[in-house]
Amino acid sequence: MDWARFAQQMASMARDLLAQESVDATLERITGSAVELVEGCEAAGILVLHGNQVQTLAPTHDLVVDSDRLQGRFREGPCFDAARTKEGERVFRIADFTREQHRWPAFAPRAHQLGVGSMMGFLLYTEDEDLGALNLYSRKPGAFTEAGELAGWLLASHAAVAFSSARTHAQMEHAVATRHLIGEAMGILMGSHHLTEEQAWDVLRRYSQDHNIKLREVARMICERGSLS
Repeated sequence: MDWARFAQQMASMARDLLAQESVDATLERITGSAVELVEGCEAAGILVLHGNQVQTLAPTHDLVVDSDRLQGRFREGPCFDAARTKEGERVFRIADFTREQHRWPAFAPRAHQLGVGSMMGFLLYTEDEDLGALNLYSRKPGAFTEAGELAGWLLASHAAVAFSSARTHAQMEHAVATRHLIGEAMGILMGSHHLTEEQAWDVLRRYSQDHNIKLREVARMICERGSLS
């Protein structure tokens, strides 16, 4: 591998990741970069575990979705192992799926039937949070070398920071939008029912609790209808 050229590509990718306008765009750039930059990688995706439920983000190929679905169906596979390990295995490289039936008797043979020959995975994490796993696939056994593993690890390190930053930014934007929506709804209630700010807030809060509806949705109803009736 030409490491000088790879370093330039990584620097360009890192800048590009931080320039993306949404979380989805950031994730798509991450998985696209994996296929572009990691030797042997034919497909990539990000897997997120919610308990035993699997979510696939930014897959570059249907193979990724199908493989993740198998892990979720059988509740076994490399990502489940990584999530269940107390310390968390940060990197895994599976050279040949035909040799992994003892470890994952349900998942491995079916993944091989899908066309997965070899695989690498990298947990995406920062000091504050675990974000999921970046998984790289090849249809060929033994496609990933130690150099490819290092390249994938470097990519995943940049990706985790960009993913976390994009998600934090999206959460802040959502919070600001919610605050604006609630303020608008309170203004409508204050004007139409001659309420104080505190009384309008209390109406919103009680309606949300009594009807088990999120406060943001209650505010949206008021803004769209002009009232709660």
